[in-house]
Amino acid sequence: MAKKGKKFLAAAAQVDVLKFYTASEAIDLLKKVSFEKFDASVEFAIRLNLDPRKAEQNLRGAVVLPHGTGKTKKVLVFAKGDKAKEAEAAGADYVGDAELVEKVLKGWADFDTVVATPDMMAQVGKLGRTLGPKGLMPNPKTGTVTMDVTRAVNEIKAGKVEYRVDKVGNINLTIGKVSFSAEKLSENLNTIYTTLVKLRPATVKGVFVENLAIASTMGPGIKIDPDTI
Repeated sequence: MAKKGKKFLAAAAQVDVLKFYTASEAIDLLKKVSFEKFDASVEFAIRLNLDPRKAEQNLRGAVVLPHGTGKTKKVLVFAKGDKAKEAEAAGADYVGDAELVEKVLKGWADFDTVVATPDMMAQVGKLGRTLGPKGLMPNPKTGTVTMDVTRAVNEIKAGKVEYRVDKVGNINLTIGKVSFSAEKLSENLNTIYTTLVKLRPATVKGVFVENLAIASTMGPGIKIDPDTI
């Protein structure tokens, strides 16, 4: 296990690992103990009572955070004809079809999110081994396989984030920057939390949210009482 630095230990000493803070307390504490010299991201982690092996419990989707994540994503759109023109007009950073597919196959990766029209998926399928491991493969569940490329690009630029439960029931994503106001972080947190709770599968018995925490990029995790969100 890597040795923890003095700054991390000093930050961790201010966090009661046994306490479940209110959402507002947790956000205030996170901003107080963040020690990074850069504007760190705020990471959200939630443990859900899910068995991803069951199709109806393998949650995956996307949500637009009201205040974004603090990072402007570079959007690549695979489209042709009028849809390519629409994507360009919407502000996509890169737009193309077969030639762009080949470029990505050869190793080019200067983008953060990929959108594709359905008619392009036969060619984009070639990129499964390239984009899949990075979580970048377009998917209808996250709204990235669509004919409405204008909406897709606009939502991504506005702060759309994708979520996907891992094999043990965790979902991790970025909900902003430490420099965000407490109010903006709270609204982003509330948006993703309420979205996930509404998606509770009917087959889940007992407690749905098992654990919830936030942390800055390099900082300690701070547990939150879900009832305070």
